[in-house]
Amino acid sequence: MPGVEVIAGVVGLLLGAVAGFVFDRLRQGAAYKNRDEIVQQAEREAEQVKKDREIEAKEERLARREEFEKQLAAEREEVRQEEKRLDKRESLLNEQQEDILKKERMLETQQNKVAERQKAVEKKNAELDRVLSEEQDRLYEISGLSKDEATDRLLDRLRTQLANETGSAILEHQRKLKEECDKQAREIIGMALQRYAAQHTSESTTSSVDLPNDEMKGRIIGREGRNIRAFEKSTGVDVIVDDTPGVVIVSAFDTVRRQIARISLEKLIQDGRIHPSRIEEVVAETQQEMDDRIRDYGLEACREANVVNLHERLVYLMGRLQFRTSYSQNVLGHSVEVAYLTGMIAEQFGMDGELARRCGFLHDIGKAADHEMEGGHPAVGAELLKRFGEGEEVVHAAAGHHDDIRVDHIYTVFVAAADAVSASRPGARRETLEKYVKRLEELETLACGFPGVEQAFAVQAGREIRVVVDSGQVNDREAATMCREMAQAIEQSLTYPGEIKVTVLRESRAVEFAR
Repeated sequence: MPGVEVIAGVVGLLLGAVAGFVFDRLRQGAAYKNRDEIVQQAEREAEQVKKDREIEAKEERLARREEFEKQLAAEREEVRQEEKRLDKRESLLNEQQEDILKKERMLETQQNKVAERQKAVEKKNAELDRVLSEEQDRLYEISGLSKDEATDRLLDRLRTQLANETGSAILEHQRKLKEECDKQAREIIGMALQRYAAQHTSESTTSSVDLPNDEMKGRIIGREGRNIRAFEKSTGVDVIVDDTPGVVIVSAFDTVRRQIARISLEKLIQDGRIHPSRIEEVVAETQQEMDDRIRDYGLEACREANVVNLHERLVYLMGRLQFRTSYSQNVLGHSVEVAYLTGMIAEQFGMDGELARRCGFLHDIGKAADHEMEGGHPAVGAELLKRFGEGEEVVHAAAGHHDDIRVDHIYTVFVAAADAVSASRPGARRETLEKYVKRLEELETLACGFPGVEQAFAVQAGREIRVVVDSGQVNDREAATMCREMAQAIEQSLTYPGEIKVTVLRESRAVEFAR
């Protein structure tokens, strides 16, 4: 029935509303319960955090307090130490003050004594003057001379005695002065030699050219010898073709020509085209290359000797000295060495080392042109240097380093000394390097032959032998005897220039290790 259905619907709605209301109340009650629990939990956690923070703050305060107490204790200790140092310094100052007072009292006492002694001395001097005056009066009476006459005789005797003593003193002073000058000269030259050392090479008058095969000799000679004649005419050298396999000899006293000929021949052999016109072409090309090379040699020598602002012609002439020898010594190397030695000697005397090097470097430049101009190389060199604007000292050094003229400049003396040293020291001239080394070895071998010798060293270019002996086997007296015997043995068994200094060294050593 419709009415029953309506009632049933209304009842259902009411039941649903009641059920929803009851469910909502139940849910709200559970939410309130959870909220209270959460709030209580949060309060407990906050209380715990607060307690933790308070504990950490207490611990931090305790740590800071301990650190502050440590710093305070350290500062107190520093203050105590400073007080101790001040007390110690104060006591030291008091002691020093007491010492000063004692010294002042002693000084005052000494001054009083000196004053008393001075008074006594003055009194004695016055008494002495009186006695001397009385004695003089008595002497005048006894001799029958007046005071003026006696004074004149005494002065004459003193003048004669003084003249004799003065002459002896002057001679003694001159002797000592000469010895001192000789000593200083030896020291200066020896120091310059020790500071500078140069290598020396020996030159010959021939050069050899290697051939790829012996058939090349025939091509060099050419038909009826026309190639070799053209080559010798173009270069001015002698070509020696003998039975020596694989070698042709180029001979000439002019080293520049010999070098040009050797290089030209090597080029012709490498090229393979050997005939008169080709020979002339290659020789002309090689001559131009040689001119450039000579300039390079000159520039390199100028840089090595530290000589600047040199005329181009003088640079070229110095380069030519690379191919000139004197008693087997290369003249360009000799010039560089003399430049260094002259500069060092001048610096020892407190003079211009740069000007001295220039004088020494250019002193032998005349040897590069003495075949083109009349006169010896000193005069030729001086003329060239004067022509190209060099200074008076440089010109005079070139002209006078062999004492050909009167010496007017001190730099000429320096150059002459350095030139003699460079030319005469062992290894430079008159002997080969092999002979020089052999003599040093013989010197050391002779010294090592004595009993008790541990080591021997030849130094100062063979002018000194230093011998180290065993102190356990050789005493001081035996060392002196050995030194004398060694010098006699050197005189009897070796040939050497100048003199050789023998030095025997003996020492005792105590060695221990700290572990």
